[in-house]
Formats: sequence, C-alpha cells, structure tokens
Amino acid sequence: VQLQASGGGLVQPGGSLRLSCTGSGFTFDRYVVGWFRQVPGKEREFVARITRSGSSTKYLRSVEGRFTVSRDNTKNTAYLQMNSLRIEDTAVYYCGAGPQTADSLVYYYRLDTYDYWGQGTLVTVSS
Repeated sequence: VQLQASGGGLVQPGGSLRLSCTGSGFTFDRYVVGWFRQVPGKEREFVARITRSGSSTKYLRSVEGRFTVSRDNTKNTAYLQMNSLRIEDTAVYYCGAGPQTADSLVYYYRLDTYDYWGQGTLVTVSS
C-alpha cells in the first residue's frame, strides 16, 4: 500500500499550486481522501476532504473559496488545487485515505479517520 503526494514548491503570495495524491495497493475508489497540513511545532490540521465518488467535499474555513479538492478514480489520484495562496498556507501537506463509513463522513477532520498517509509535500508561500 502506498500513497504518494507531490506537487509542492515555492510560490509567491497570490499564486497557485496543484497537489496530487496517488494511491496504489488498495482499492482507491472505495476510500475517502483527506488533505492535511502541518507546520513545525503545531499539530497536523485538516484542510479538505473528498468522498469516494467525489460528490461531497469539506474544507477548512480559511481555505474555502481558494482551495478545491477533486479526484480522478480512473487514475487513482486526488488533487488539491490551491489558488490565492497566502504566506500562512506555508506547510507540509499530507494526503490520507480511509474507508468511507458513516463515522468517516462525520469525523473527516480527525487524523485517525485515515488509514494510509502519503509522505508529505512542502508548500512554501513567500515573496
């Protein structure tokens, strides 16, 4: 089982990046995918979640309207499109995958909802 996050980099404030999260070794389209981020000294925080079909999404309030989560199950890949990036969006971004259950739909913001994690990709927003 592997979850591979990629697409991070250095971008100026107001810029855009698209992160990818590709799964292998498990049935990707049966899993909810969540995006989280972490800065040194702080806990990993929820950013966005997408259900297995892509029909439902959730966002951290501070990224709503700027970030969009999507997925392409034919490619076993989920995406996080990040627009209008701010300095405070700087973090290591992680994707997680967990089986879609009644609890996972409610507790989408909890780390233990997700069984598999990618290695993280660094996003730096700086002028």
